[in-house]
Amino acid sequence: MTVDADALARVLATVDLRVGFARRVPISSGELLPMMPDAMTLVYVAEGGVAGHPPLQAGCRLDVDRSSQEVSVDAGAPRDLLVSGDAFLTRGGSPFALEADGDTTLIVLDIELADAASPLLALLPDLVTVTGFDALEPAAATLAAGMGLVDPTQFPLRRTDPVICKLMATTVFLSVIRAWAENGCAPAGWLQTSSDPFLDRVIDAIHDEPGRDWTVERLASVGAMSRSTFAERFRSAIGRSPAEYVTEVRVDQAKRMLDAGRSVSDISRALGYASDEGFSRAFRRRTGMTPSSWRLAHRTPVSA
Repeated sequence: MTVDADALARVLATVDLRVGFARRVPISSGELLPMMPDAMTLVYVAEGGVAGHPPLQAGCRLDVDRSSQEVSVDAGAPRDLLVSGDAFLTRGGSPFALEADGDTTLIVLDIELADAASPLLALLPDLVTVTGFDALEPAAATLAAGMGLVDPTQFPLRRTDPVICKLMATTVFLSVIRAWAENGCAPAGWLQTSSDPFLDRVIDAIHDEPGRDWTVERLASVGAMSRSTFAERFRSAIGRSPAEYVTEVRVDQAKRMLDAGRSVSDISRALGYASDEGFSRAFRRRTGMTPSSWRLAHRTPVSA
């Protein structure tokens, strides 16, 4: 299946990790590594191989010709055994463990999204496997292979380490999702937020013009519905009110504008807020931080 590149970029751009901690985990042949329940975990197989318990029969297999970089998809014969260079993501929705097939080294990333209402959570299946990840995303795979310490007690923790680790984890996490989606493993219609073309039209309009004065009546007219019908169908399909969704889109856009160095006043005007104070209150309700504090907390360290 071909995934809409713009829609995929839009979803990936909303991802902000609150936690991205990496561990290098050696496990012996036959040893089990349980995945944390109710937690998102990304695993990169650095050496050896692992099988799933229950078996990893969900998903599809990507066969990569490393000389030509051509990718073929075999959705009918998923592979349970993951080997060096493969990646695996679980949302922790059901009990799961990995069993080592021989002596194995895994890079295990504990992932937590900053936005618990991120649209990505509604889109991802519980298990995502990417075979041949090192061939599909060589830079991200090299980054993953170098993450985590065998014995963290031997190395003192520097103040910037959590920030850098989160940035590295974000790169690997997004690359796994991109490799899975762009190479034909995502199910048909994966990026459609709803099965309702009229609601999809409304959602596209919000993303295209987040700073517009979006009243429920105006959104309903875009979707060619009455106010009451629109509000009910929107909440049923999206899981929140139209006003809440508009605020989410605006705050996500505000984060990107803050990263780009735009001032709080400039952002508040661009996103349709009547005052800087109104924008700051909305931003804080969504993130727990003021825009200025968020900018400082997410500033990327610059090497001298």
